[in-house]
Amino acid sequence: MKRLQKIFEWLDQRLKIGAAVREAMYHRVPRSSGSWFYVFGSSAFLLLLLQVVTGILLALVYVPSASQAWNSLQVLNHDITLGWYLRAVHGWGSNFMVALVLIHMMQVFLFGAYKYPREFNWVTGVFLLLFTLGMAFTGQVLRFDQDAYWGLGIGASITGRVPLIGAPLVHLLLGGPIIASDTLSRFFDLHVFIIPALLLGLVGIHLLMVLKLGINEWPMPGRLVRRETYLKEYEDLVQRDGVPFVPDAIWKDMVFGAMILGSVLVCAAVFGPFGPRGVPDPTIIQAAPRPDFFFLWIFALLALLPPYMETPLILIGPIVVIALLLLVPFLSGEGEKSWRRRPVSVLTVLVVAVTLGALTRFGQEAPWSPVMNGWSGLPVPAQYLKGRSALQRQGAIVFQEKQCRNCHSLGGEGGKRGPALDSVATRLTPDELIRQVLQGGGNMPAYGHNLSPAEVTALVSFLDTLHPPGVRPARDFAEKGLPLLDTGHPAKH
Repeated sequence: MKRLQKIFEWLDQRLKIGAAVREAMYHRVPRSSGSWFYVFGSSAFLLLLLQVVTGILLALVYVPSASQAWNSLQVLNHDITLGWYLRAVHGWGSNFMVALVLIHMMQVFLFGAYKYPREFNWVTGVFLLLFTLGMAFTGQVLRFDQDAYWGLGIGASITGRVPLIGAPLVHLLLGGPIIASDTLSRFFDLHVFIIPALLLGLVGIHLLMVLKLGINEWPMPGRLVRRETYLKEYEDLVQRDGVPFVPDAIWKDMVFGAMILGSVLVCAAVFGPFGPRGVPDPTIIQAAPRPDFFFLWIFALLALLPPYMETPLILIGPIVVIALLLLVPFLSGEGEKSWRRRPVSVLTVLVVAVTLGALTRFGQEAPWSPVMNGWSGLPVPAQYLKGRSALQRQGAIVFQEKQCRNCHSLGGEGGKRGPALDSVATRLTPDELIRQVLQGGGNMPAYGHNLSPAEVTALVSFLDTLHPPGVRPARDFAEKGLPLLDTGHPAKH
């Protein structure tokens, strides 16, 4: 202890941090705040530090490249000593961290700790929750297996539905028109540098406000919060019935934090790391991707909702929920703190918890939407081959070999994951067909790196014949003089 004290004194003489450290360690808190209900925030911070350390070690091996990412995870799982355990600790630490942040937010809400003067504590807490979820999502993408590939395709599809700026946002998200190495590089930067930096910065602000404003007292029924008197009442409470944070209150945080850390290590050893599963391949569409546990409720919601409600929910729902969370301390910044006298708040928490729990349970069994029940072995109907040119017949072969009918029906037979193609030429021009095949869009992944230019030309030539007899295929407006109707066979056009 004497040696440690000498080291600390040596550092303090040069860095002048002793006063700040002592203030943080020995600041007085209400005795009632030294409770087991106040340990979730500190444990979440401990897990954040664990994620930073394990993430740095993983980043030394992981290669954020579409061709190498999956292989680098296999090296960690099988070739590096305890590499699998390091991945498992990082994965389970993420799950525990999300859970603790959610529990901490719920506890703060029920205890009225968002009320004056701690409104900004709540606001930073909302953003900490969002960034924590962002870390979990970007980490799932970096696994870059079949689930991650298709899940990212779904995320890009959702982003693409944003009016006016959807396409630029998708390009920004993916780093280009397709899911490739640039995509992984961007998500790697988000997961390793940008989001952790924002998290650590917000945590610093959050802790500073806790030190300056104090820890919320135990919510006693009838003890109302009034802006004119609260600060004086809190100061009197701390002076009358306060204890130093170290050692009176911190020991519960340390015990609970050790239990959480031990649970993470045990789960990692028993259950192992998450994935990766199959090598990402957009031509293998039998994958039915499901997100990680804390996003299953979103998957279930989108799978079970009628299709016409998906876009409004995706575009409006998150904005409304985040806005309501941010407005909570400003709509109810004074008054009663105790949950015993705030039945609406208790009912809100119960409804949200039951709803999310039920949707998470449904998400484990919810069907992949839309339904895919096609088979690539189905032959192209004969009526779509009669009178076709050699190039168009070659396109039909590409259509068959690349398993397009697993997602799209033709002649009433095939998959339902994408739209039927019997009249696709009336909806898209040849240029638009080429762009759709190469870059993807909607729920369709990009196939630009899976088809040669000759295959794309043949495939689009065949697709351009898919229109009802007598109806001319779609063309750019610049092509003047083309009749709208024709009585000839589609193959003549």
